[in-house]
Amino acid sequence: MKRLTLFLVVLLGAYLVWTTQDLPDWGDPASPANSYLSTHYIKKAYEETSVPNLVTAVLADYRGYDTMFETVVVFCAGLAVLTILRRTKRKHKKNVKFRPQREGVDIILQNAARLMIAPMQLFALYVIAHGHHSPGGGFQGGVILGASFILLALAYDLKSTLRRFKENTVLFYSGLGVLIYAGIGVISLVLGGNFLAYAAWGGLLGISEVEAHSYGMLGVEIGVAFTVMAIMFSLYLDLASGGDLDEGL
Repeated sequence: MKRLTLFLVVLLGAYLVWTTQDLPDWGDPASPANSYLSTHYIKKAYEETSVPNLVTAVLADYRGYDTMFETVVVFCAGLAVLTILRRTKRKHKKNVKFRPQREGVDIILQNAARLMIAPMQLFALYVIAHGHHSPGGGFQGGVILGASFILLALAYDLKSTLRRFKENTVLFYSGLGVLIYAGIGVISLVLGGNFLAYAAWGGLLGISEVEAHSYGMLGVEIGVAFTVMAIMFSLYLDLASGGDLDEGL
């Protein structure tokens, strides 16, 4: 079986290398991507989307389908890890007094986390909301938000963190982000446009079609941020605790 697997891997690898001869040369200015797509995006992106950040315009508008399914892949990956590792359903007790000064806890780390978490979350919201005009967006902002909750869990423990951000809430936000993204596309259909054709929102919002592209992209970026934040924290919960949500790293 191992020899057969090795043979198939080598055969597939050789086939992939052989197909590269049909690709254009690296950096060829006459390639289709450079002669049409890139030029169109660079010249027309702001005119068509009212978004000065070219990367956001491409990811959330021109490649909106691709980005939506990337978000779905993140969601499915989190569910897969949860399904494989989650072992028990323990109800976390309410009204349990939190005692920060206990054996083995670094008070300096805890106080540093208290000072850092709020600015991290504010900066994450800025990255999400301002991704149209500067580097940023839903993926980046979602990672920063997820990291803030992970920092809280590292500085204290999983149980105290889960009292603030419960597992059910984490799963809710992970699914909510995908629903927001897909929901914007569905409402675009209802309004008479194509799926994820943000221009259809112009009449509903009382703005021009170009401005509607900008607001539509902001909506999908918020959805992406919810899913990325929740799945990132969910992965930490299960991987750090072995799936029982009892004790972390």
